[in-house]
Amino acid sequence: METLIITGSDLKITDVVNVARYGQKVELHPEVREKILKCRAMLEKKIRAHEIMYGVNTGIGEFSEIVLDDSQLIDFQKYLIYNHAAGIGDPASIETVRGAILGRINVQAHGNSGNRLEITETLVEMLNKGVTPFACQKGSVGACGDLAPMAQIALLLLGEGQAYYKGSLMDGRLAMEEAGIKIPGLQARDGLACINGSNMLTAMSAIWLFDANNWLKQAEIAAAMSLEALKANMKPYEPLLHEARGFSGAIRSAAAINKCIAGGDLKEGRIKSKVQDAYSMRSTPQVIGAAHDMLAYARSQVETELNGVGDNPIFFPDKNLQLTGANFQGSPVSVPMDMAGACITMVSVLSERRMNRLNNPALSVGLPDFLTKGAGMFSGLMLSQYTADTLIVEQRILSVPASIQSIPAAADQEDFVSMGMNTAIKNNQILDCAYGILGIEFMAAAQALDFRKKEYSFGKGVQKAWEIIRENVEFLDIDRPLYPDHTTMKEVVRSCKILTEVEKTVGYLG
Repeated sequence: METLIITGSDLKITDVVNVARYGQKVELHPEVREKILKCRAMLEKKIRAHEIMYGVNTGIGEFSEIVLDDSQLIDFQKYLIYNHAAGIGDPASIETVRGAILGRINVQAHGNSGNRLEITETLVEMLNKGVTPFACQKGSVGACGDLAPMAQIALLLLGEGQAYYKGSLMDGRLAMEEAGIKIPGLQARDGLACINGSNMLTAMSAIWLFDANNWLKQAEIAAAMSLEALKANMKPYEPLLHEARGFSGAIRSAAAINKCIAGGDLKEGRIKSKVQDAYSMRSTPQVIGAAHDMLAYARSQVETELNGVGDNPIFFPDKNLQLTGANFQGSPVSVPMDMAGACITMVSVLSERRMNRLNNPALSVGLPDFLTKGAGMFSGLMLSQYTADTLIVEQRILSVPASIQSIPAAADQEDFVSMGMNTAIKNNQILDCAYGILGIEFMAAAQALDFRKKEYSFGKGVQKAWEIIRENVEFLDIDRPLYPDHTTMKEVVRSCKILTEVEKTVGYLG
């Protein structure tokens, strides 16, 4: 991959994934260096003039009215990082932390943060040389920024904390030394300029949106398989129908499903179907389409945040001005991400409803009871539905919005917070459940198609998906413990193996 040039203004979700997950290198645009230096020069002039600036020569939060003297400015930044490194428990993933560092670099690239250039350049080196700070996933309330995890990142700038380097967790100073990265230390403003903003929330959300989009495309493939197996009436999937209503997500979803079934007997009208199917069969484009539309909005919000300035205060060197506000507030990201997570739950419910129809002899259009040829002696995929159901209940619990759960803190100075990190954490749990639910529908659909394959031929995309499933899970001839199959299929969905091969066969699904 080519080196990503950081400008502050054009970072995309795919860029976050490429840097965070795949190790793409980054480089500051020359103009970025000029902007950072210009802003720093203004800040230092204001410090020499003893101009009162929040978080530079004052305390923070409830202590914002306490003015610091010149001798305290550097030590204050150190203690600021110490007392904010207050997370708890398990670490955030390496890719999440790398994504947060990238987001912070892009914020500083605007030249409005007031930090020294050495700070930004050190963060760039950490990404490029693979030094990833250990940061607890939990501890942020999503306002004043993701202070706790970002403070653990900033500890490395002091030569402290812990970091992952070349596959090992080690002392932060040692990791920096082994990577050949000079420890810059923190001077006035540097610490707050590294932690103030919703960078962890935004990184987690960006990566999640990338993965959720791939999951939705696989939900369309699974739907196509189930529709083939259930001999669905495909008129509800005609492009004209969805164009008449006008929702872009539904148009996209119907097109994807039609690509998957193209070339098969069902698509060609050679299979007798009902005049009108149940909602779970004919409203898939509307439901998955709504999720597509919601995720598109969430992407726009996340990318706005990625390219915005979430500091407090914000410095405007061209105007010789510093303004204090609340650009760190995570609500613009947490609100759409709450809804995006709920949409994944919604589509998972639809998946389970189609799987139910495959299992239920009253609804399956002639398929064997619970997709077994030995009903009574064998139970087939009866218990697979139980597993899907418990995952859906977990999703439903997790789909309660975190963005309405504000708890006041800091002596009521911070009396409304977004709880955005809770949104990001629970969204990952929702998606983890979704991988399992969809894996089970894939299993059921493949099993059903095995019973149908002598009756008619399937679409090219459906056929390819069936082949990939059968490379990983055998036909259920007689009952066997199913937990290995469930777990295997969950990981197949997570890996996007089916999606990759189907798109090679039928083209890009969106």
